[in-house]
Amino acid sequence: MLLKDTKLTKEQIKEKVNTYMIETYERFDFLAETAKDMYIYDEEGTPYLDFYAGIAVNSAGNCNEKVVAAIQDQAKDIIHTFNYPYTIPQALLAEKICTTIGMDKIFYQNSGTEANEAMIKMARKYGVEKYGPEKYNIVTAKMSFHGRSFGSMSATGQPHNACQIGFGAMTPGFSYADFNDLESFKAACTENTIAIMIEPVQGEGGVNPATQEFMKGLREFCDEKGMLLLLDEVQTGWCRTGAVMSYMNYGIKPDIVSMAKAMGGGMPIGAICATEEVAKAFSMGSHGTTYGGHPVSCAASLAQITELLDRDLAGNAKEMGAYFMEQLETLPCVKEVRGQGLLVGVEFEDSIKAIDVKHKCLDKKLLITAIGASTIRMVPPLILTKEDVDKAVAIIRESVTELM
Repeated sequence: MLLKDTKLTKEQIKEKVNTYMIETYERFDFLAETAKDMYIYDEEGTPYLDFYAGIAVNSAGNCNEKVVAAIQDQAKDIIHTFNYPYTIPQALLAEKICTTIGMDKIFYQNSGTEANEAMIKMARKYGVEKYGPEKYNIVTAKMSFHGRSFGSMSATGQPHNACQIGFGAMTPGFSYADFNDLESFKAACTENTIAIMIEPVQGEGGVNPATQEFMKGLREFCDEKGMLLLLDEVQTGWCRTGAVMSYMNYGIKPDIVSMAKAMGGGMPIGAICATEEVAKAFSMGSHGTTYGGHPVSCAASLAQITELLDRDLAGNAKEMGAYFMEQLETLPCVKEVRGQGLLVGVEFEDSIKAIDVKHKCLDKKLLITAIGASTIRMVPPLILTKEDVDKAVAIIRESVTELM
């Protein structure tokens, strides 16, 4: 029996969720039953224009046909195995990713948080083994967000964020500096600092892109001090920002880069890529994962990345992102429009609350998210067209006008 044929009503589904699930999410009052390209459809077939893309995941479109086919084909052969035998999807994906982004080695994980955790572990182990037992400190940016496991949430530079409150002391070894302020980062580094870790565009921090001067300066400073540059591209990676990886917009290369979200096309997968030298820090038994490199997830990822590259969706993200931001500038009560490619934020004047805009848009069947008090964030599928942009902007305009 297919699950969709259970004939349960939306209210019955909601009751089961409320009864049995631990809820930490603000639920939207609709049942997401199917999805295709730019839309999610509810239980009655009502279309919602999707500017979430599963939070920057479904970059080649919801239920992309080639990704779906890759999942189905691989599931018929082998769904899961341990990481001792070789598998075809792992090998092909490793080659595709490393040769595309110019990195030497890859280690698979299951999510963005796990990828960042692995990146932190690799950098610290590299520092301790090369320089001594105290060389493990990492400087990250204030208002950053790196995940919800203990290492990644300790790296997150938001001490009053709900993801950190109530869990006791954070993992030691992190300090924080002002984003886009090179001198602040230099001042935060000590003789025990092994790495600087940042997002090229702060997503949860309000959609703040790094400047060219800042990124180039960090790379030069790390080279000068023998430190590593770690880039969290969980959200910005794989064509989201108008380049295959956001660091390519700046003409630099990291020592380690993390990725997830768009990498899998909807299947859970993450990874870190590193230079040959730094990757040696992970020796036999020093790190591992049961599901990382899962054959079905790797097959989906290979299909997704091939789609993104073959259709030049980075180019479309750059073109449509520029058009989108230009149109958003015409909205009432706008304080600032920020973004890179199709990672776009709008900060409104204080009189307009982002959460209210989000809810108004939901009522009008547009899915966006709110960041903080006054900023909305949009990460639509990279197959976005001008018609989609115009429709979304019209809905946001109507929503803001009603709130004025």
